[in-house]
Amino acid sequence: MSDKSEIDDSAAPLIEHLAELRTRLIRAVSGFIAGFIICFIFGGPLLEFLLIPIESSMRALGDPNPVMQYTAPQEYFFTLLRVAMVCGLVLSFPAIAYQLWRFVAPGLYKNEKGAFLPFLVASPALFLAGAALAHFVVTPLAMKFFLGFADASSVFTAFVNDVAEGVVDPVANTSDGIKIVFQGKVNESLDITLKLIVAFGLCFQLPVLLVLMGRAGLTSAAALGRTRKYAVVGILILAAVVTPPDVITQVILFVVVYGLYEISIFLVARVEKQREARLRAEGLWEDEDEDDDAEEEADAKS
Repeated sequence: MSDKSEIDDSAAPLIEHLAELRTRLIRAVSGFIAGFIICFIFGGPLLEFLLIPIESSMRALGDPNPVMQYTAPQEYFFTLLRVAMVCGLVLSFPAIAYQLWRFVAPGLYKNEKGAFLPFLVASPALFLAGAALAHFVVTPLAMKFFLGFADASSVFTAFVNDVAEGVVDPVANTSDGIKIVFQGKVNESLDITLKLIVAFGLCFQLPVLLVLMGRAGLTSAAALGRTRKYAVVGILILAAVVTPPDVITQVILFVVVYGLYEISIFLVARVEKQREARLRAEGLWEDEDEDDDAEEEADAKS
């Protein structure tokens, strides 16, 4: 009889946690759906905002009336769905983070709540900072590189072909030739913008991740410093994979992520100092030197 009551007592908290998790998930999904619907309603203006870098690049290269096209009846609709999903996730992230906080907060001590809560604020702020850098700085540079390269290449190729055929004098000044015109598709152009926004937004989460790992004791500033050379290689590979194949965006992403890595080392070191000061004040801190001396004395006595 007692065994059965113990099983029932242990099962009750688990059921309560599962019910709480279900409630939080439903509310988080509801928040995302609401954000998705709002962003889909304003999908047109949001799409125009995301295409600003390519529009400005086309105008800078001499196209007074930039035009984007879609080649399938359903293409524009699904493009708006993609925009609404990404923007809806960003819009509803505070609600999702709040539900996550309400689920984990009852199991945390007061000092743990104070340590965890700032990360819920810093994470969306850093994501928006990375997304803004990608949209207003990196994407225009990438678009100017690709479109400018294609424009210069087409003029030069036409000029070389005319010279080879004897149509024009190589010394003469000419602007005639085959004109290669960019006729961008909405979904393909949007791919570059969204990939850069998501990539930079996620990379800006690096300090949050490493500082959380430092608080949990999973890493240290010394360990991060020792693995710096491996981090450089990993960041280079990341920059080559997630960015378009141009040197400018790859260098920018590498510099930004490596800078965030160094900032993370500094922040983890501060976390370690704060933890050491707190443990010393509570009389729970033991210096490694004292431990080594104790071990040496024990070995000498033996």
